[in-house]
Amino acid sequence: MSTERLNPPELSPPAGFSHAVVATGTRVVFLAGQTSLDTDGKVVGESLPEQFERALANLLTALRAAGGTPADLARVTVYATDVADYRAHAAELGRVWRRLAGRDYPAMAVVGAVRLWDERALVELDGFAVLA
Repeated sequence: MSTERLNPPELSPPAGFSHAVVATGTRVVFLAGQTSLDTDGKVVGESLPEQFERALANLLTALRAAGGTPADLARVTVYATDVADYRAHAAELGRVWRRLAGRDYPAMAVVGAVRLWDERALVELDGFAVLA
């Protein structure tokens, strides 16, 4: 796969995302929403950063099972039950992202959600990747 991350100077500088990602490959992987569920199906982590780390790790596990890497991610959507809390932890969440997924940021959006499927879940991530 090849990806080109585009951040036009006419737009505000991106922080932790790319404005556009052009991906060329032969396989598209759609990744289901992942929360901080452990292998027993229980939400783990009390804080948003703890849950974000597990949800991202779960998303990357699904991606790896499909033969992909974090650099193959073209788009990720983050659903947060408290966007203000997400913004307050943005620097910490960025560090988690860089540690687990690197600096090849996909196109991203954060969407406020009243609640997620599991009432204890504070954050959910889904996305898609393009593989060679």
